[in-house]
Amino acid sequence: MSIKYGLLALLERGQAYGYQLRASFEESTGATWPLNIGQVYTTLARLERDELVQALGENPQGQRPYEITMAGRAALATWFATPVSGTERPRDELAIKLALALSTPGVDIRAVVQTQRTASVRALQEYTRLKSRATGGDDISWLLIIDAMIFRVEAEVRWLDHCEASLLRHQRAQREASAATAAAPEEAPEPMPSTTGETTPR
Repeated sequence: MSIKYGLLALLERGQAYGYQLRASFEESTGATWPLNIGQVYTTLARLERDELVQALGENPQGQRPYEITMAGRAALATWFATPVSGTERPRDELAIKLALALSTPGVDIRAVVQTQRTASVRALQEYTRLKSRATGGDDISWLLIIDAMIFRVEAEVRWLDHCEASLLRHQRAQREASAATAAAPEEAPEPMPSTTGETTPR
């Protein structure tokens, strides 16, 4: 999700200024996506440029709130109605790292897999602890985000297990192929015809 649509969704609730938007964004995402105030104001400037939000006059405290425009509401509605495409998601750095590790001299691919699995299992334990501390009164949006993170890490651990098993099968097949090649008997040389009509070995 881009910050752009997150801010539009927050402004759909009502007018807000930068620091309010940052606090609301982090609260809505369970603090799993921290923002700095510079990101917020840079995004607001782009939204204002594209006429998706408009800045209002400063309030008595010197704060400048923003509100969503009709064009912003239309863009937000389109975003909610459009499924997230796999090509629009960030590239999978872990998959790219493993692919490169396979072809990089001196890299122990199994050590790379094991290091990542250890970190993923640790993250899974932490997310599970966070969820276990939740009570019935906790924000359902935060619980849904924690569940999504748990499911994602569980899938990553399963994929790493699959990677390790595939590597073991590949290495075993390579060893067997090398052993079969080494054990294969050499072909006997074909005889060469002699000038006397008899054959002699080459």
